[in-house]
Amino acid sequence: MKNTKQSGFTLVELLVVLAIIGLLAGLVGPKVLNQLSGAKSDTAKVQIRDFEQALEIYMLDTGEFPRSEHGLEALVSNPGQVAGWNGPYLRRNEIPQDPWNRDYQYKSPGEHADVDIYSLGSDGKPGGEGDAADVGNWQL
Repeated sequence: MKNTKQSGFTLVELLVVLAIIGLLAGLVGPKVLNQLSGAKSDTAKVQIRDFEQALEIYMLDTGEFPRSEHGLEALVSNPGQVAGWNGPYLRRNEIPQDPWNRDYQYKSPGEHADVDIYSLGSDGKPGGEGDAADVGNWQL
């Protein structure tokens, strides 16, 4: 007489495990994706704060904020021989793009503050909600 004991999982056991994994993925997945989108907005806020600090030093050196036509680029290169310019004012000597790979927007004088620095969010359009919402220095 042979002992033919087989080991392994039955089809029912495998289906139960797959169902449990599917339920967990359905519950955890959206929360993880929400955290990722929030991280991009948080990154934009940090970069905007860095721009504000650099602009304050620029203003102390020159007596005024860069004009809108000079934009944030005035932080890394002297826009038209501005008296007192002592830059570059950013560590990397370049203006980073927002987390959605678009240029930051800059207005001086601003509508919300002395200067407005903002990103248009994931959709690249004014307004929006969630990940598509604008992120600006007046919101910090």
